[in-house]
Parts: sequence; C-alpha cells; structure tokens
Amino acid sequence: MIDRRSFLTGTLSAVAASVAGSRLAAQPTTAVQPANLALVGSQFPKDFMWGAATASYQVEGAANEDGRKPSVWDVFSRIPGRVKNGDTGDVACDHYHRFRDDVKLMAELGIKHYRFSIAWPRIVPDGRGAVNEKAYDFYKNLADCLGEHGITPHATLFHWDSPQALEDKYGSWRSREIAHDFADYCSATVKRLGDRITSWMTINEIYCFTYLGYDVTQPPHAPGTIVKSRQEVLQTVHHALLAHGMGAQAIRAASPKPCKVGLVVNYDAFVPVIETKENIAAANKAFREEEHNGTVLVPALTGKYTQATLDRLGDNAPKIQSGDMNIIGQPLDFLGYNIYTGNYVRAADTEKGYEVLPLPKQYPQMVMPWLNFLPEALYWGVRQVSEALGKTDIPIVISENGCATDDEVTKEGEILDLSRVMYMRSYLRQAHRAVSEGYPLKGYWHWSLMDNYEWSWGYTRRFGMTRVDYSTQKRTPKQSFKLYQQIIRENRIV
Repeated sequence: MIDRRSFLTGTLSAVAASVAGSRLAAQPTTAVQPANLALVGSQFPKDFMWGAATASYQVEGAANEDGRKPSVWDVFSRIPGRVKNGDTGDVACDHYHRFRDDVKLMAELGIKHYRFSIAWPRIVPDGRGAVNEKAYDFYKNLADCLGEHGITPHATLFHWDSPQALEDKYGSWRSREIAHDFADYCSATVKRLGDRITSWMTINEIYCFTYLGYDVTQPPHAPGTIVKSRQEVLQTVHHALLAHGMGAQAIRAASPKPCKVGLVVNYDAFVPVIETKENIAAANKAFREEEHNGTVLVPALTGKYTQATLDRLGDNAPKIQSGDMNIIGQPLDFLGYNIYTGNYVRAADTEKGYEVLPLPKQYPQMVMPWLNFLPEALYWGVRQVSEALGKTDIPIVISENGCATDDEVTKEGEILDLSRVMYMRSYLRQAHRAVSEGYPLKGYWHWSLMDNYEWSWGYTRRFGMTRVDYSTQKRTPKQSFKLYQQIIRENRIV
C-alpha cells in the first residue's frame, strides 16, 4: 500500500527532462557563508525553535461532536480495502477531550512550539456557508492552554481533512471553486483565533492529496478519486497552489495582530553521492527540474512554473488563468519543510545532466516502504532552497521529521525505540550542519508528539515519541522522548 509520503522519484523522475536555457539553472551554486562562526560542537543558536507536530484527523477524534461533519478521510476510511484493518479517525488519540493532559506532556518534554492543524469540517461543516461557532471553543482553549505552559501555537489550516460536502458538490480539488472556499474558511478562522495564534501555515504537503488523491491508477489517499487524465491530476495541484495563495492573502487581511504565514511542502532533496563540484551542480539541477519540486515548490516560491517544467509536462500542464501566478507567488514569512528521506544524485553525460541513483535492496529503511534512511537529505534540502533557487533569505523550519518504528517494550513497560533515537540524532546532526554553515534554518518540529492515525496505514504504524495504547488512551513516553527532552534542555545534540 502506497503511503502519504510515497517515495516520489521512482514514479516521477521518469517523465522529467531538462531545458538548458532555464532561468533558474543560471543561479549561482556558491554555498552560503557561515553566519556565526562561534557555533561549536553540536550547540544550536539560542533562539532555535524546538517543537513537535500533530494533525487534526490523526489525533483529535470526536468525529461526530459539536457540529463537525464528515471529511473526505471519514468517508475514504470506510471504503473496504483503503485503510489497514478498516481503521478510522473517529477516536484516534481522543486529543479533543484530552488536550490539557497532552499539553502537560508537551511541557514535560520541554518544547516551546507546537504545530497542529485545524479541522475545516469542524469550522465550516459544509465546506462553505455557515460557520460553526462552537467549533472554535476547542481551538481557543487549546491555544490558551498552550500559552499557560509557555508554548507557542503554530496552526496549519489544511492538513488533508477537507469537507466531504465539497467533494460531493464539485469534486473538491478538481475545481477552482475550492480555492475561494478555502480562503473564506481561512478568513473566518483567523478573525476568530488571530488574537491567540500569529503563526499560520496554509496547506500541508500538496503533493500527497493531489497526485496521490486523484491519480489515474489506484489512489491511496483521500478522496481517492480516479480522474480521467494526467492533466486533471496536474490541475488539482494548480488549484491547491491557488488555494494557498488566496489563503495567504485572506490570513493577512483577517488577522487582528501582525502574523506570519508559511506553506508546508514535503519537497524532494537531492544529495550529491560524493560532494564534488560536478555532483553538487547536478543535485541542484535535479532539485529545480524534477517534477514534484517543479510543480509545487518552485511555483510557490517564485510565482512561476519554469519553462523546463511546462515543456516536460506538455499537454498535461495545468491550465493557468490570468493572475493565477501572482496569487500563487504570495511572499512567505517562512517555509515549512517536511523531511523524511531523499535521493542520491550524480552528474551524468545524459540529456538531463544528472542521474538519480536507485537504492539497493539492502539499503537501510525504517518501518515504512518509502522511508529510506538518508539524514543528509535534511541538510541538502535546506541548502538547495538557497543555492538552487536563489532564495537565500526565506526562513526555513523543519515542520516534520520522524520515522515509524516497531517499538521494543520491556517487561517493565519501558519503550526502547532505539531506531528512532538513532534516526533523530542522525537527522539533527544534519540540521546542525545547515545552521552552522549559515543557512536560514530556524526550528525543528519532530513528527510526532505521539502515536496516531497514520492515514492508509491506520494504527499499524507508530511515529510518536509517546506511545499511545489505543484501547485505554494511556500515554507512555518512549526513549526518544527522553533523548529529545535532553536535547531541548541543553540546546545541543546529546
């Protein structure tokens, strides 16, 4: 079963082709110079943001309470064969009722920043029209509780649980209408919560709910619609970008306080297999020209699709209306980078000028078929925004990083998730490398605070630093929780 962050290169790179005259290809490849030579060892800057992340459908539960109506995931999860064991998010981690205890857990962990998402079908149950005022009470109370514990809230406005009513009405992301409805939802939410929340993320991982939700084969992701052509898939991507741009405008117009707006992208990182000048240039070229980045990250950051991308897509390219790209290219206050794995690249005497290397069968992998262990991807993904796209001044936060593991539970009940310990420490060393070389990496949110509903994998995969017993809802910190706690306490890798 393909998952939400399906490994992209195998399916997408086959259709990629380069255009030698691309404007972006002319960007310099000189590394950013270290901004703080005083950084030594594994110490992070004093203002580095340490946090953890969750998402509404994965943790909240309370699917039928206080006016909430079905999301596409409520419906999708009930289709036989779509989700492991027929699991749904009806209860999940019951965070809707247990959030105060969960915030105490965050305080114990020591994080000062919490990324969560707001459920669109709670706020505007029919996707458009009447606003459910009662739904805001939960998020107001959550934000207030976080503030009482010195934790800053960071809210994502869409993390995949779009209202089923919009899918029924016009096919949700297949229609331009959704961009307007999303902007209205953003405006209503920020007007009501903007006195408590000033850090907003519009949309999470466009690739997953577009490419994986509307694929022409068998979509593994809600809404699970099989469209008639590849062009229709690319059109959903464009509509999602348009929704992001309109959402960013709506947030800034509605906020009662100065706020920051970002977009969260699980973009591809390309790691030079050996750090030679030629391989670094090849990796930068792949970063600009491989399809996933070319259809999501590049237009979001630059306000245009590269000619290389449009030429590669040909008749499958999205239909763009006048003014679309100006809306899509809204300035961002920060970029959220969801990083789990990556790709090795080397220079090659081919039409592309580079080669994405296949991984051998024995390559180390976490407990997900797509999650290959490649810590350097974090560093290169941060660096390539500056170096390959020339965006040297946009702050970047690691909005998600983590792994699924099979937890080892001792007879005393201790949870020794040593694979996650190894993963966390290895990826954070690459975060430290990026910071120490002067790249604008400002924070790190681990995915996830606790085990939760892992989309089409149901409850069979555990990403949390805290183990959740779903039968009792008991939370038990794991060894990784203790490691992260100490890292935060000392502000360095331990």
